[in-house]
Amino acid sequence: MPTALFAWRRTPPPFLIGGAEVTQQLLAEELAAAGWHVTYLGSHEAPWDGATQLPDMRAHLDQHHVPYDEADGTLRYRWNGVECAALMQNKVEHGLGSLLGDLRPDVVFTSQEGSAQLAAQARPTALVAGLLHSVSATGLGVLAGRPHYGLAVSDFVRARAPHTPGTRLAVMYPPFALPGEGSGEARTVSVLMINPIPAKGSELLHQLIRIMPEQHFTLVEGWWDTAADFAAYPNVTYVPRVYDMGPLYRSHRLLLVPSTVEDAFPRVIVEAALHGVPSIGVDRGGIPEAIGDAGIVLPSTAGPETWARAIREADYEALGMRARRQAVTFTRPCLPELRELGI
Repeated sequence: MPTALFAWRRTPPPFLIGGAEVTQQLLAEELAAAGWHVTYLGSHEAPWDGATQLPDMRAHLDQHHVPYDEADGTLRYRWNGVECAALMQNKVEHGLGSLLGDLRPDVVFTSQEGSAQLAAQARPTALVAGLLHSVSATGLGVLAGRPHYGLAVSDFVRARAPHTPGTRLAVMYPPFALPGEGSGEARTVSVLMINPIPAKGSELLHQLIRIMPEQHFTLVEGWWDTAADFAAYPNVTYVPRVYDMGPLYRSHRLLLVPSTVEDAFPRVIVEAALHGVPSIGVDRGGIPEAIGDAGIVLPSTAGPETWARAIREADYEALGMRARRQAVTFTRPCLPELRELGI
């Protein structure tokens, strides 16, 4: 039985912060479903501030009736066929060393904070694939550990990744799951934005909300809670972070992606498209690559009036059908792509 080990300093599945967590969870679950022995090593302490997430993790596992063991600062459980372990930050490297010896994995996947050290640690004994989730120092940092493969989530990321001796760079688009059956949600005229923070374009969003009082906006909490910033607007509904975005996608007609940063390949664009929701996004980073020809791409210099006109004039029904057809291609299995690369 082939063995895969995912090792990083963020939480293991199913505890989600952003696209990197979802991408790696789906990949791990696909490997497990194909008969691989999959172990996922992470931490219950956030790598950026050390804050413990144990209470929320226990509560979520209890809510889903998932048994777990907790001893010596480590939380262990099984999720969708994947063996998961969440350690303290100062034990991640030791935990990786133990698993490399015990499991002798065929491949180790790693990424994000501190992953260069994890890649270098695993490289002598296993094939190592670094997942390149962004073009930030955090996203590309794993390459300093000289993994055998650098798997970029888009052509944009691949083009920006530095040449690293001994590392083969390739594009592997993120995996996506086909959505389940809906619950009959009616499609409203409201438009949707996820993660309304400055880096994702909240300044432009404020201007849009003010110049389009007739248009309703639904905002969904992302990296942190910004509800107070939008509380004064009568045409805004702010939704706390949710795990299942399906009902929200199905009940909206457009997704706004006005990021001011170079997003690698926003998962939300494809996820929304799978529910028939096209996007209006900016021509920055991997956003145009994710939208393709099934949405609207505006120049990064476009002001709120241009965005407002695009929202009013968008043929969201026709775009939604095209977006769905395009997005379905991303629900393919990833294992054939890994095999073709030699993994």
